[in-house]
Amino acid sequence: MSTRTAQTARTAQPPAGATPHLDAAAVARLVPMSAAVDALEAVLAAGLDPAAEPARAVVDVPGGQLLMMPSATASYTGVKIATVTPGNADRGLPRVQGMYLLLDGVTHTPLALLDGIALTSLRTPALSGVAVRHLAVAEAGRLVVFGTGPQAWGHVEAARAVRPALRHVDVVARHPGRVAAFVDRCRAAGLTAAAAAPEAVADADVVCCCTTAREPLFDNALLPDHATVAAVGSHEPDAREVDASLVGRATVVAESREVAARECGDLVIAAAEGAFDMARLHTLDALVRGDVRAAEGRPRLFKSAGMAWEDLAVAAAAYERWTAAG
Repeated sequence: MSTRTAQTARTAQPPAGATPHLDAAAVARLVPMSAAVDALEAVLAAGLDPAAEPARAVVDVPGGQLLMMPSATASYTGVKIATVTPGNADRGLPRVQGMYLLLDGVTHTPLALLDGIALTSLRTPALSGVAVRHLAVAEAGRLVVFGTGPQAWGHVEAARAVRPALRHVDVVARHPGRVAAFVDRCRAAGLTAAAAAPEAVADADVVCCCTTAREPLFDNALLPDHATVAAVGSHEPDAREVDASLVGRATVVAESREVAARECGDLVIAAAEGAFDMARLHTLDALVRGDVRAAEGRPRLFKSAGMAWEDLAVAAAAYERWTAAG
């Protein structure tokens, strides 16, 4: 069996009749955040090697980009096709859209079509949840989230799933109305919450950066030495959400060294500025296996660009729960 697979080789049972479509509501119902975190951690713990994954294909198209992300294990094959369309914000449409096709790993029979945005909105914060589970202090109670979109909310859920002591959320974003609505959503979920400025990181245990920013969101000098930062907003080498000084002083973890060097601007720019040596970079699978531990007295930074194996792991979990329920 390939080192890339973390599932027992078997032939999945194709559905009778038309290929089922698992829409956003179905994905959310079938795989709650805690289950998504566990699914991702399980495939890493079982030996999946993110470095063996094919690179994301990015094609420039009129008005944006087309992304294709394939992955395979012994049991499943799948591909996400997504679009990134910056102008959609002015049209009242999602910036990112897409679909996911899940196939049997042996016969390649189509098994399910899943809402790609729901999948992305789940697997990205769930992966941060895996990192936060292993990096954040056990008593973490205060979260600062930059952004008010689906990823920001997913990161609130993920942080809460792995750090049940979380009680307060500071929300930092540019649009006051969206901040107010996000604060209300946090309060409705049983948390205390407030609109905040970037300086709120001074009191943070966990910071989640979920924006389209291309420049650092906060001054890392304010960040406590024990804090954990998850930066997930970009997969471009010239965009970053955290400054080079933070990268230089932190224990830094990413999905893979190859992806980090190609797509993670937070790290690429810091290395180019001489603040960070890529040889110091740790991988998430090593963290999960216990081969890496956060250093005392310095912040912890998880930088994610998003990889195809993450979509496949969560899509497979959704499909297996759907078949079990049906």
